[in-house]
Amino acid sequence: MYKIEKENLEALFRKIAESQDLIIPIKKAGQTNFGLWNEGEEADLDTLKTVKSGKDAFFPQSETLYTCVRDGKKLTVEPEELRSSPFVVFGMKACDVKGMEVLDKVFLADPIDTFYAARRDHGTIVAMACHEPEESCFCKVFGTDAADPAADVAVWMVEGTLYWKAISEKGQVLTEAVKDLLTDADASDEAKVSAEKEAIHNIVEQLPYTHLSLEGWDGNATDEKFNSPVWETLYKPCLACGTCTFVCPTCQCYDIKDYDTGHGVKRYRCWDSCMYSDFTMMAHGNNRTSQMQRFRQRFMHKLVYFPANNNGMYSCVGCGRCVEKCPSSLNIVKVIKAFEKHGGEK
Repeated sequence: MYKIEKENLEALFRKIAESQDLIIPIKKAGQTNFGLWNEGEEADLDTLKTVKSGKDAFFPQSETLYTCVRDGKKLTVEPEELRSSPFVVFGMKACDVKGMEVLDKVFLADPIDTFYAARRDHGTIVAMACHEPEESCFCKVFGTDAADPAADVAVWMVEGTLYWKAISEKGQVLTEAVKDLLTDADASDEAKVSAEKEAIHNIVEQLPYTHLSLEGWDGNATDEKFNSPVWETLYKPCLACGTCTFVCPTCQCYDIKDYDTGHGVKRYRCWDSCMYSDFTMMAHGNNRTSQMQRFRQRFMHKLVYFPANNNGMYSCVGCGRCVEKCPSSLNIVKVIKAFEKHGGEK
């Protein structure tokens, strides 16, 4: 384990950015989101949760797939180059790292998404433990340890010192690249990190949603949950705004569109939301014709369909962003509690 003082972090960022892109939480206009670090940017490692998760670095909100160029009667197709240079995502939390495992199940399964795979191959994740988890957090429910993130490098901020531990081979390579800025940690430092982990665990145990029960939510609950009358009343406050899907670290739905450049066409993909009425629109119309059906689909996928097809893995990591951002306070916690209260069928 190594350490570096907080006041020296900008030198660390500069060192990393010398050889590769550094993506880090940056505060702009009062909001903190992951972005490309450059000199003068306000890096923000103190904010617990960015508005959007770090998945944007691997699965961008919008990306070009290929370009068709027209030159007279000649038409050429220019595929977008895959990511070929290394980059570092610094400051992801344990829940967002867990979210990457969910995305891996989708994009790295056959047929492999080459754009995503290239970014995963070239990206190194430095994950930061959550110093003080908030009331909206419920990561423990889904098996995530906020105190001990499983990434390429794990870091802990304790009393103005950042403690650094390489975990994977990628993490070792990054550590060697910045080693001249790091100091060896001793036994007393190890003890401080252990105390920090214990303090985080104590906070997590006291959070209101930590002991949320997932009983009855699994891959075997399809008919029971799908046909429950609870959905008919539960969905009504939903505005179909899609906020929950855009802040979620595990949502992976996208649309593919064409853009007329005036001398050709760019084909690109962008995030989409199952909460929108035109989602999966086909020639004959939409297979979900009501907002209740769309609302039900989102949570059935998170808690039933995904675990049914991925050895019990849920498509929720308990980050709490939907709890905080939904304008109608209608989130996955409320859905789980509603079924617990009504027994799913009453």
